[in-house]
Amino acid sequence: MEPRRAFRFGVVCARGHSRHDWWEKARKAEQLGYATLLVPDHLQDQLAPVPALLAAADATTTLRIGSHVFANDFRHPVLLAKEAATLDLLSDGRFELGLGAGWMRAEYDQAGLAFEPPGVRVGRLEEAIRLIKQLLSGGPTTFTGTHYTVTDLPELPSPYLSRLLKPVQQPHPPILMGGGGPRLLALAAREADIVSIVLRSRMDGSGLDRADFAAASMARKVRQVQAAAGERWTTLELSTLIQRVVVTDDPYTPATQLGERYGLSPEQVLESPFILLGTVAQLCDVLHARREQYGLSYIAVFEPSMDAFAPVVARLAHQ
Repeated sequence: MEPRRAFRFGVVCARGHSRHDWWEKARKAEQLGYATLLVPDHLQDQLAPVPALLAAADATTTLRIGSHVFANDFRHPVLLAKEAATLDLLSDGRFELGLGAGWMRAEYDQAGLAFEPPGVRVGRLEEAIRLIKQLLSGGPTTFTGTHYTVTDLPELPSPYLSRLLKPVQQPHPPILMGGGGPRLLALAAREADIVSIVLRSRMDGSGLDRADFAAASMARKVRQVQAAAGERWTTLELSTLIQRVVVTDDPYTPATQLGERYGLSPEQVLESPFILLGTVAQLCDVLHARREQYGLSYIAVFEPSMDAFAPVVARLAHQ
């Protein structure tokens, strides 16, 4: 596959012990060359994404901020659209709106939310993204769907305020949609600017599908995105979230350990697009190869890997 985009890198951060600690994480990510600081959206022990993203933007000057990803069932799309416009405005146009259908059943159960079948959750997300785009484009909004109904909703109470709250990035901040199943990937291909191809969750919401680590799974998902995107294919940015990074001269040892954990052979672990094991030079070569094979150019890692992965970011960013 012909690479269409230069590399850029994001780091997923969820926790901060204080304002100073959180600011330092954001500044460190910026200094190390990461393009984006990404905040997940779970009900467990993590910072609330909206104020955390705004604080990260305030602490930096060029670092982009993004949700990775807002769980659609946790907020009404009208509220989320207003928060997205506000984040984009107050970050001077550095916000990326990441959306997903929600997948962790334990959170739903703990919060007293109905964990409905995947088709229902994805259908609700499909309506939400259409509604959010309509709201961010400005003007009174009327929408009638299976899950959401909005009737003649004005942007804001006054024309003056509505002009102030338009997102800086037009017609809306870049939309990232993350998913691992065929219906969600097809939706992302049709509606998103960035498609984050991630591990599929189990049908019962109990965790991630470990069989999805295989390289063949990524290849299949990319084909699904391309087929669903049609003419949009050449405009999409493809991304993935790396589950584990180990910078080492002996990649076979951690590959064996991870293989035992995930039920894979060491060779399958080394080939998995969701894992990076090896020296800095080897990781650079692997990412080049994966961009050529799958089109993946926007690579996100978790905070524990931020320092170890930084030399790769320094070598590859913008190439």
